[in-house]
Amino acid sequence: MELGVLGFVVAGLLVGFIVGMTGVGGGSLMTPILLWFGVNPAAAVGTDLLYAAITKAGGVWVHQKNRNIDWSITGWLALGSVPAAALTLWLLKGLHSDQETLNTLIKQSLGVVLVLTAAAVLFKKRLLALAARLSGPTPRLSPRGLDGLTVGVGVILGAVVTLTSIGAGALGTVALFFLYPLLATRRLVGTEIAHAVPLTLVAGLGHASMGNMDWTILTYLLIGSLPGIYLGSNLSGRVPDAVLRPCLAVMLATIGYKLI
Repeated sequence: MELGVLGFVVAGLLVGFIVGMTGVGGGSLMTPILLWFGVNPAAAVGTDLLYAAITKAGGVWVHQKNRNIDWSITGWLALGSVPAAALTLWLLKGLHSDQETLNTLIKQSLGVVLVLTAAAVLFKKRLLALAARLSGPTPRLSPRGLDGLTVGVGVILGAVVTLTSIGAGALGTVALFFLYPLLATRRLVGTEIAHAVPLTLVAGLGHASMGNMDWTILTYLLIGSLPGIYLGSNLSGRVPDAVLRPCLAVMLATIGYKLI
C-alpha cells in the first residue's frame, strides 16, 4: 500500500479539528477514513486505538489539572473494560489466521457501532434529559449496585472499543450520564477521557502484538492531529451545536450503513 504522506497528515488534521470542535468523532471518523485509504480493517482498528491513547493522554493532563476527573468512577470502569479488552483480544487472536473472517467481523461490527454512535450524537440532549427524569432528585441505586453497573458498562465498552476502536466517546459519555446524572458534565467528560486512555492503550498494544498496526501511518496521523485539535478547540462554540451535531450524525450513520 503506497499512499502519500500528505493524505494521512490531512486526515489527522481533519479528525483532530472535528474532535476539538465537538468532543466526539475520533475513532468514529478515523477508522472509516483509514478503511477508505485502503488500510486493512484490523490494522485500521489497531492503529486508531494507539492514536486515541496518545492523543487522549494529553487530555487527561489538562482535565486533571482542572480537577475534572472522578478517579473512583474511572477505576470501576477500567475494572470491567481492561479484562474485557484482554478477552476480546484473545478471541480475535483465534481468528487471526483466518484474515477474511476477521476483517468481515470487524467491518460489520464497525457499521453497527457507527450507527449507534450517530444516534447517540444526534439525540444526545434528549438522552441526557431522559436520564435526568429517570434518576430523579436522589439516586435509586445503592453505592454497591452503582459500582456493579459501572463495571458492567466498562465490560461492554471494553469489548466494543477493542473490536471496533469506536464507542468510548459518545456511547461511553451517554452511558455514564445515565448512571451519574448529578455529576457535572465537565467531570463526566474528563472521567470518560481518563478511562479511555488505559483501555485504548491495552487494546492498541494487543492489536500491535498481532501485527494489526502501521507505525508509519500512526506517526503521520499524530503530526496532523495535534494542530487540528488545537485549532478546533479554539473554534469550539463558534459554530452552532444545532448545525454540527446533525451533520456529524448523518455522516457517521451513512458510513455505518455502507459498512453493514
